Amino acid sequence: MKKITVIGGDKRLKIAEKILKENGFSVNTVGLYDEEEGNINGDVLLLPVPTTKDGETVFAPFARQKIYLSQVADKADNRLLLTCNYTFKDKNCIDYGALDSYSLLNAIPTAEGAIKLAIENTSFTLWQSRVLVIGYGRVGKVLADRLKALGAYVTVSARKPADFALIKALGYSALETKAVSSSLSDYDIVFNTVDVKAIEEKAFEDCAVKLLIDLSTFGGFDILAARDCGITALKAPGLPGITAPLTAGKILAETVIEILNSHI
Repeated sequence: MKKITVIGGDKRLKIAEKILKENGFSVNTVGLYDEEEGNINGDVLLLPVPTTKDGETVFAPFARQKIYLSQVADKADNRLLLTCNYTFKDKNCIDYGALDSYSLLNAIPTAEGAIKLAIENTSFTLWQSRVLVIGYGRVGKVLADRLKALGAYVTVSARKPADFALIKALGYSALETKAVSSSLSDYDIVFNTVDVKAIEEKAFEDCAVKLLIDLSTFGGFDILAARDCGITALKAPGLPGITAPLTAGKILAETVIEILNSHI
């Protein structure tokens, strides 16, 4: 049985560590618990979600000291690295964040967390609200489905003809992403799921939208510009680890086990 070293991470990784041990794996941790001093000595190095937020250090909110990506790279020879949205060049590395088996399931707690935020930050129901979902990727697909089930009038923006066809086939209204800025006042709530600028600052002026929630990593609009115009605007990346760490950790552990079984 392969030995796994979990490096950094939040509550999700603590859950994943427990499940991996229950499945018979030998697991040690580095930077996952306060005042912990561990060794990077596993056959498999499991990095967190996300692996890094600054491109220099491992995401490790519980660690006393910073863990640098270069430290991990130095220990990577002859080891399998499992990362999320990051790749170590010239190393035996699998980005599990890019796998559908992980990201599609992880989109569920993301969507539910986003809906929780919307309910908490509005004085009206999602039922019969005019809602725009920017982007029809993994998160956009799940989020649009859940919003429609709650009775919202859902519009989804996209860029590809195939996406437009599926959006319409599933009963949503469709919108070109490039037309979002000029159509913003048509909606009560807007969820952004894309990592490109989808809303121009001038669109916030005299805008009737009540709530903007940005689920992307890098941002689809200027949060401060929206707030300056009196709009409630929230930046909400990493929702699975905040609102559903138990489920998110289980999804991660199952993904790791699938990867390792396929590499034995």
